[in-house]
Amino acid sequence: MAYPGYGGGFGNYTNQMPGMQLQMGQPVAGTGPHVLPGGHSGYPAYSMNYPSAEDPMWTYFAAVAGQDGEVDAEELQKCLTQSGISGTYSPFSLETCRIMIAMLDRDHTGKMGFNEFKELWTALNAWKQNFITIDQDQSGTVEHHELNQAIAAMGYRLSPQTLAAIVKRYSKNGRIFFDDYVACCVKLRALTDFFRRRDHLQQGVVNFIYDDFLQGTMAI
Repeated sequence: MAYPGYGGGFGNYTNQMPGMQLQMGQPVAGTGPHVLPGGHSGYPAYSMNYPSAEDPMWTYFAAVAGQDGEVDAEELQKCLTQSGISGTYSPFSLETCRIMIAMLDRDHTGKMGFNEFKELWTALNAWKQNFITIDQDQSGTVEHHELNQAIAAMGYRLSPQTLAAIVKRYSKNGRIFFDDYVACCVKLRALTDFFRRRDHLQQGVVNFIYDDFLQGTMAI
């Protein structure tokens, strides 16, 4: 089974700040899908560089981070709202920010450090560019068939039944708003990663212990 996920067609963008232009659909030189053993796309390299006062993302992050140098969901929501990354779309909901943290919470603290924040920023910009591409009438929403196209463009190969369930979960009156679209992308990535870590033979089949299944899914 060739795993889908973040790192595919819309997953390789630089850390763009508001006002910086990025040509849609064009990868940045020196980047590209990171292919892991088994033939599936992986995540971009996890940087452990120390923050710099010259890094504009650090300015947004440090303004809301606690003394521990991390942000919780409410602080992340404030940070993303102040950064303007949503553009003309509505700011991210608190629930979406919770699952953003869960997606990258490798140390299980319920919070996000600066390096995780930078990784999230890259993903958000990729998903935003994807959304802009399919929101051709600039209504701020996409239709169910456009969401299906976006999911396929990110490399996911899902059954019609699964796609229908996703549309039902994230649409409002047949339309998907940007916040719900990002929440969908976050959950798809997080659940795929959760499954993939346990699929040691990379065959798309996993035996779950009930408690392990609940821990992995309830946290997202």
